Amino acid sequence: MDIHAELKELSKFLSDYSTSLMAVGVHTSRIVRNTSRIAESFGYFVDMTIFQKTIIMTLRDKDNSHSYSTVNKIKPMALNFELNARLSTLSWEAYDEHLSMDELKARYKEIISNPRMSKWMVLFLVACANASFCRLFTGDIQAMGIVFVATLAGFFIRQKLTEMHLNHLFVFIVSAFTASMIGCTAVLYNIGNTPDIALGTSVLYLVPGVPLINGVIDVIEGHVLAGVSRLINAALLIICLSIGLSLTLLLLGVNAL
Repeated sequence: MDIHAELKELSKFLSDYSTSLMAVGVHTSRIVRNTSRIAESFGYFVDMTIFQKTIIMTLRDKDNSHSYSTVNKIKPMALNFELNARLSTLSWEAYDEHLSMDELKARYKEIISNPRMSKWMVLFLVACANASFCRLFTGDIQAMGIVFVATLAGFFIRQKLTEMHLNHLFVFIVSAFTASMIGCTAVLYNIGNTPDIALGTSVLYLVPGVPLINGVIDVIEGHVLAGVSRLINAALLIICLSIGLSLTLLLLGVNAL
């Protein structure tokens, strides 16, 4: 294979690989390190510019006499720390074992096509986690039960609306509104000793922790453009969460918070 064909094939693979990393919640420096590691295993160097929606990449040889550039959109994938870890491990396998392009593509395809956890299991675990947050904030058993049900309903609505490819900001407003409406029953009917905790924690599952953390990491490590983009997106999600919660409080006339 001549160098131009090899550059083109590897560049297209790395573009797909890096957008997958971005989609599953990897911070920018790690994306650059992992992608560069694979490129170096083939004797090339990569320059990347990462935005919120696209990744621009140039793959080049050592003396810059040959290069190939690609622009690829970020895939619509959910946060997935298992994929994050396995894709990062793949970069080390490529570097340490000097995998061929065919072997690299085969392992990548195996990772990406690996069956995801059942959405029903995810729904149940998120509800359990949010109920645990309620307890962490001194909520009683009644409050935990209400938060569990509220999270089940809100997250189920989020899953369904996401499958319909609706705007993610609108999805957050509706999900927060649904969960807080159920959480508000604790206040309206004075259920348990901590109804205000039930209402306040019913929407915590929507807090965009990963974008906030990744945004701060990106800014600290010098990827200011990507970091600020992540932080702005996280701020918009928090505003949408607040809008959904505020709608509930206004409609039901609750001022428990």
